[in-house]
Amino acid sequence: MPLKESELIINPDGSIYHLNLKPSEVANSIITVGDPDRVASVSQYFDTIEVKKQKREFCTHTGIYKGKRITVISTGIGTDNIDIVFNELDALVNIDFKTREIKTDITALDIIRIGTSGAIQANIPINSFLISELAVGFDSLLHFYDSESIQHQEISQAIIEQTNWFEKKSEPYVVKGSKELIDQFSSSKTVSGFTATNVGFYGPQGRILRLKTQDDELNDKLSAFEFNELKITNLEMETAGIYGLSKLLGHNALSLNAILANRSTGEFSDNPSEIVDQLIRYTLDKLV
Repeated sequence: MPLKESELIINPDGSIYHLNLKPSEVANSIITVGDPDRVASVSQYFDTIEVKKQKREFCTHTGIYKGKRITVISTGIGTDNIDIVFNELDALVNIDFKTREIKTDITALDIIRIGTSGAIQANIPINSFLISELAVGFDSLLHFYDSESIQHQEISQAIIEQTNWFEKKSEPYVVKGSKELIDQFSSSKTVSGFTATNVGFYGPQGRILRLKTQDDELNDKLSAFEFNELKITNLEMETAGIYGLSKLLGHNALSLNAILANRSTGEFSDNPSEIVDQLIRYTLDKLV
């Protein structure tokens, strides 16, 4: 049955509503970044660029790097934007825009996030590259989808119990990254992690400026959490949503984090731009 116009919104030029992209303009290998300005920081290394588009915070470049076609797209910050970007990327490859019907043969995308993050474990050095093997979401995105089958609820329950989780906050959900991509991108240059995805940068990550937080000890509780030797390693704002939607849609996803800060030791990178650039080049070379 064709999807209604109110559900799949296609622009007059045949592009999808928010991303302003047409199906032919997206590669099967995709790099996501939060900042629209970081898209060019990735595509500067492409041999050729065939597509350059931007609408709102969603900037996209598609081109060729060492013979491989790659799309790099900015998501903006937060899992609310992840919901838009990942549903629309999936629609571009798995829905026929002419008939508005889901294709019989589903395409699985490889999606790699290049992001920045702060560690909450003292043994994770700043300027390191962290691969998120798992992620816990403190937002509610995945609970709007039929997603219990992909969640690791025993870990979620342990987090609730060990942190004395405030009942008015969204129930944490835990999802895993793509094992295939984890194996492909892991090396002596990377460390493995369990990433916490927060709903904000300040209070939700324990930063206090003029507003008091509901639980001033939450970061300490998260860093002290342990489940079968598994510890939460770092905080950011997209990974759990990326892993959850990718797994539900049948895509492979991996989140790579440049650790620019360590909240436990109080350190911050003295050259964050160079570290992010190193992670970009590492990602591109591993992708091909």
